[in-house]
Amino acid sequence: MTTHQGSCHCGKIAFEVEGDFTSGIDCNCSLCLKRGGLLAFAPATAFSLKTPREDLSTYRFNTHKIAHHFCNVCGIAPYGEGTAPDGSETVALNLRCLSDIDLSALQIHPYDGKSA
Repeated sequence: MTTHQGSCHCGKIAFEVEGDFTSGIDCNCSLCLKRGGLLAFAPATAFSLKTPREDLSTYRFNTHKIAHHFCNVCGIAPYGEGTAPDGSETVALNLRCLSDIDLSALQIHPYDGKSA
């Protein structure tokens, strides 16, 4: 497994995540469509926040099951936290916020979150 460094634009929110990301999800739900995120999921145990948790701003909408975290300084949303369908804690990563990912090499999977 590769350890990746990630952050918001200004660096107030920084993290590490272990995983081999070869694909991303392009969701068209009302939030993802407007913020332009490219998603991948990892178990919460593979994620480590490197900055204080109190620096996170959080937005919940619709079913309020996912904590969408963003930076209150630069506005970037690098990740969210929730529960996977199997009940395990998971992190939804914005792959655009990982510094060493070649986005052009990813296989992109559209997801119709607008209809879900």
